[in-house]
Amino acid sequence: MADTTAAPVVAHDALSFRELLGWTGEETARWEEWLRAQDPAVLAVSLGEGKWATVGDLVFHICVVERRYTERLYDEEPSAYEGIPRSTLDEIFAVHHATRARLERWVAAAPPEEWEKVLTFETITAGTLRSSKRKIVAHVLMHGVRHWAQISTALRQAGHPQPWMHDLIMTTAMP
Repeated sequence: MADTTAAPVVAHDALSFRELLGWTGEETARWEEWLRAQDPAVLAVSLGEGKWATVGDLVFHICVVERRYTERLYDEEPSAYEGIPRSTLDEIFAVHHATRARLERWVAAAPPEEWEKVLTFETITAGTLRSSKRKIVAHVLMHGVRHWAQISTALRQAGHPQPWMHDLIMTTAMP
């Protein structure tokens, strides 16, 4: 089992949430532009069986999780998953744009004690969880990275490669 004792962070081994917001924002903008330029059939590319069985389902899921967890950061009741519009890319990415602006504001303005505040909440798939707001921000950012990688792989395998590299090293959000 890995040692989970947190070591003090020093400047040379710190990656900030603002930098991760920059990278993930850049990456999502590329995805939005690329998806809008494709035949809408790419949204129906299968990801296998399950709750998020198509590319379109998973893109929606990424945006909704970002929204629901950002609402938790603001101590708001999370939006009902079923009530969030998802019929078009415009609707799906409108959720992302509105949410990302709120998330960026929270990250920029939250005082240190707010980052460490622990919330207890019900999730749709994992039951009751306890998490610091700091961990929630990390989750939102890494959740999207993980699912965009799934989408990238499925689309590439279905003959729809993307014309950019997705790796952090390629971002302009940090030197």
